[in-house]
Amino acid sequence: MALVVLLKGVNVGGHRIFRPSILAKELRRFDIVNIGAAGTFVIRKTVSPMKLRAAMKRRLPFDTEVMICKASDILRLTSGDPFVGQPSEPDVVRFVSVLAKRQQPSSSVPLNFPSDGEWSLRILSCQDRFVLGVYRREMKAIGYLGQLEKVFGVPVTTRNWNTILAIGRILNAGGPRAPVADARSSGKTRSSPRGRKLDSGARAKSVR
Repeated sequence: MALVVLLKGVNVGGHRIFRPSILAKELRRFDIVNIGAAGTFVIRKTVSPMKLRAAMKRRLPFDTEVMICKASDILRLTSGDPFVGQPSEPDVVRFVSVLAKRQQPSSSVPLNFPSDGEWSLRILSCQDRFVLGVYRREMKAIGYLGQLEKVFGVPVTTRNWNTILAIGRILNAGGPRAPVADARSSGKTRSSPRGRKLDSGARAKSVR
């Protein structure tokens, strides 16, 4: 059974810097595909999540959350379009936040940030460990993404919906052997409105 690994809060703002391609080479016995620089991997060889997490933590030069999802859960998520009917403007980004474990939010969804006036970030729905939403390309969205851990009470890491779709394609097709670029809404690395890379750790100061 294939697995998907998403590291939390790496390669952003000069913190938790490492080269995912090197980690992939060190763990090539697991038939691993690296996707971009945010710490996203597809593991195609059958291995227990416990063994995989331990192997990754031993090789990372820092401590961070290692989120592991079953391939079947990702494929179920990507089998449809959970964002149907949502705005598709260039300044609106569709995202998926992955929870460390399944947890109900402290407030009912859909949920807007801020709660009054024009929203900067909107949680649309929750599917098992996946939180689906949209945010506007503005600096305020970074802080609101950082509040997701308070809303759910567990560690959270966030990826662009296009990155999740790229993971699904690799799982369906067996995937390329070489590392592939992170899939973003524009086809390029996603940036904040001032050009700062957004971190998937979903913290107030570092979001992707």
